[in-house]
Amino acid sequence: MLRVPPGSQAEQVGRLILAGVLVLFLPALPLGNYLIYPFIILSTWYHEMGHGLTALATGNGFEMLVLNGDGSGYATSRMAFESYGLDRALIAMGGPLGPSVMGAGLILASSARKYWQPELMALAAALVLSTLIWVRSIIGWIVLPLIAAALTWIAWRGQDWLKRFALQFLGMLGALSMFSDWNYLFSESGIVGGQVMRSDTGAMEAALFLPHWLWAMLIIGFSALMIGASLKYALNREG
Repeated sequence: MLRVPPGSQAEQVGRLILAGVLVLFLPALPLGNYLIYPFIILSTWYHEMGHGLTALATGNGFEMLVLNGDGSGYATSRMAFESYGLDRALIAMGGPLGPSVMGAGLILASSARKYWQPELMALAAALVLSTLIWVRSIIGWIVLPLIAAALTWIAWRGQDWLKRFALQFLGMLGALSMFSDWNYLFSESGIVGGQVMRSDTGAMEAALFLPHWLWAMLIIGFSALMIGASLKYALNREG
């Protein structure tokens, strides 16, 4: 029987593949929808924090973040008086790029042991701080602190393999979430919390006039580039 050396590239590839398979197929398993639910909320948090943090980065305001029970959500921004259409387009783009940026960062962190605990603690702290400052929904108040508590336990008490796998799983969650958003990206509008709202690419079309499907293709291409580069780097490291 072939044994894979601990910490080898083959083990790294295997764990990343396992993480991706779990993200994609867990909902199809018995009770899988219940097991994946906290991570659906986390994926939405990635997305909406992308909107909010981009708003702050462009000199605008991040007012609140709402996570709905059906897994959808939205973030609201307060636009500065002198803001332009480009600001609105960047804030809209920040949402769909948020999960890919987070996913790439977590996958990169999984490549070296010295990053495992700090990265898990940083993510837990971000979940708690965002809940205190911006989250305005019961689902967010319940689920995000529970995820933060689990990450803190893994960071301090979990074995090395669990720390690394947690980063890889959460990284793949962000990386693969673009596939669940595929139809949304190529639509001008979507349903959020039971209400029809303009999609992110629809908002970009309104701000910069180019068609929404072109923005969708650019977002997907840039996301694939980030994730591909992070995977290549991580797989060339032995941890």
